[in-house]
Amino acid sequence: MYGRYQLIKKFFRYYLHASDKKGHGVHSPFVFDFIKHVLNDKTEYDIYPKIETRRDALLQDKSFITVEDLGAGPVVNQNLSRQVSKIAAWSLKPKKFAQLLYRMVKYYRPSQVIELGTSLGITTSYLASASEAPVHTLEGSPAIASIARQTFSLLGFKNIIQHTGNFDQTFPPLLPDLVHPAFVFIDGNHRKEPTLNYFKLLLQYADESTILVFDDIHWSEEMEQAWDIIKSDPAVTLSIDLFFIGIVFFRSEFKVKQHFSVRF
Repeated sequence: MYGRYQLIKKFFRYYLHASDKKGHGVHSPFVFDFIKHVLNDKTEYDIYPKIETRRDALLQDKSFITVEDLGAGPVVNQNLSRQVSKIAAWSLKPKKFAQLLYRMVKYYRPSQVIELGTSLGITTSYLASASEAPVHTLEGSPAIASIARQTFSLLGFKNIIQHTGNFDQTFPPLLPDLVHPAFVFIDGNHRKEPTLNYFKLLLQYADESTILVFDDIHWSEEMEQAWDIIKSDPAVTLSIDLFFIGIVFFRSEFKVKQHFSVRF
């Protein structure tokens, strides 16, 4: 993981070179449409305050749970006693990006959604509320998945299917049973090799309507390396770098590979 100073330095470099959030200088109609109708959609949808109320409750929850850490934390494959409020503060996607994912699903209307990394269920809730499409969400820790289940119950979601366990065991068997992975948010393991493995696996099932969203693409040197490899893959025809997340498309209408960095 990059230090705070390195991240700030990288962010300013990105900000200086990225297109502005109004789309000035963007010559792709598809990307301009994304900026106008998704990125800059300022509508306060009714579901926003309901989900954010649940986020606030989790941020105030001082209870402890035992978590098996399978991700990119400082101690891997260890059982850790962690406070729910600290998990919420550290792992929940900020509402700015969670609500962007909501708008993406609402606008592009994927037939199904996959999320790698449920955490406490806030981003999952945004994904599930954007359409009636089934949302398959994967979480490594049973204790965290249990709290996420409470989140879904409190908010009344019926279109969420939970898969609990190590992604290496739960993710590959899931894909053959789906028509194709229409919208996938990858937020489960912030390391190069697993990220690339997920990407390669998804490529076997992706079609031109598939949208992949990778979290924290500038989080570390190896995540930046993974992002460079992903956006350079011949199957990827368009990529958008929003600094904290990266989005890739496979649409055949783009005859020349395009990459955009856009301020958000």
